[in-house]
Amino acid sequence: MKGALTVFRKEIGDYFSSKIFLILLALIYIAGLGFAYLSIQAIKSAPMSTNQTLLVKVFIDEMFFLKLFTVGELKAIMTFNFVRFFGAFIPLIGILFGFNAINSERNSGNISRLLAQPIYRDSLINGKFLAGITTLTIMISSIVFIVMGIGLRAIGVPPSSEEILRILIFIFICIIYGMFWMSLSMLFSVLMRNVAAAILTAIPIWLFLTFFWPYIAPQLANQILPVADGATLATQLKNLSLSVDLMRISPFILFYEATAAIIDPTLGHLSLAVSDSDLSKLIANPLSLNQSFIQIWPQLIVIIMLAIICFAVSYIIFMKQEIRST
Repeated sequence: MKGALTVFRKEIGDYFSSKIFLILLALIYIAGLGFAYLSIQAIKSAPMSTNQTLLVKVFIDEMFFLKLFTVGELKAIMTFNFVRFFGAFIPLIGILFGFNAINSERNSGNISRLLAQPIYRDSLINGKFLAGITTLTIMISSIVFIVMGIGLRAIGVPPSSEEILRILIFIFICIIYGMFWMSLSMLFSVLMRNVAAAILTAIPIWLFLTFFWPYIAPQLANQILPVADGATLATQLKNLSLSVDLMRISPFILFYEATAAIIDPTLGHLSLAVSDSDLSKLIANPLSLNQSFIQIWPQLIVIIMLAIICFAVSYIIFMKQEIRST
């Protein structure tokens, strides 16, 4: 335990003194504040005349503060601004924290010197993993709280206790999501001696699962269960169900579904598509916090299990690897 804390303190110090980390942190803050500015402007300028506008009457006194994070079209997948930004780029942060965790130490020869000290192998990998998660937590929490502060001053509507709780759950989901990608990149760091090979393996997987798979999955479903003109409703529902199931192979879709029910209670009713005729009914009946949690727990459990599996595999492989002094 003492050795893990020593590695943890060293890694934290390295992260916050690294120019690359500070540049990355600045870019994330700039992008997050940019989305917050756009959200505030959209909230202030949104009309109140129809049931499909950003400012729905039912939310003037309830869940209005959450609109800071959910401004955008209400019916289509990947239309959140702030949430979509988190879903797309939290994996990149996790990958950057994990891709050189082990192989950089091995290539530089530091790993043999570290393990020659009273530091065990498990302390090394546990300390690095804990430092990455802590840094990720600080980055995510700080930008969310900054956006909340700016939004509170700009729109003048304080969050309710339920809104604060929903935002805290949203932060937790983001951390778990980032933990999965950091675990995956750490696995590549253990498996591959070359640092460039590790990051060039992790980033294409992120790009494919986040930006391409959500569009490939429906086409694949159409090939497996084609829907011809005049197809029955049962056939169409089977096709839609298969499409959604295939899309859920992507951790981004699991993240999207989990955050949708928490950060926007109206979208908790939706799968990945909804007709215009049903939208007004769904908006008028937002989910309670308990109902939202019931909606998201399967996706949340899957993300947690994926993170645990990736870290466990990397842990076992690292513990069995041969480490030479030269």
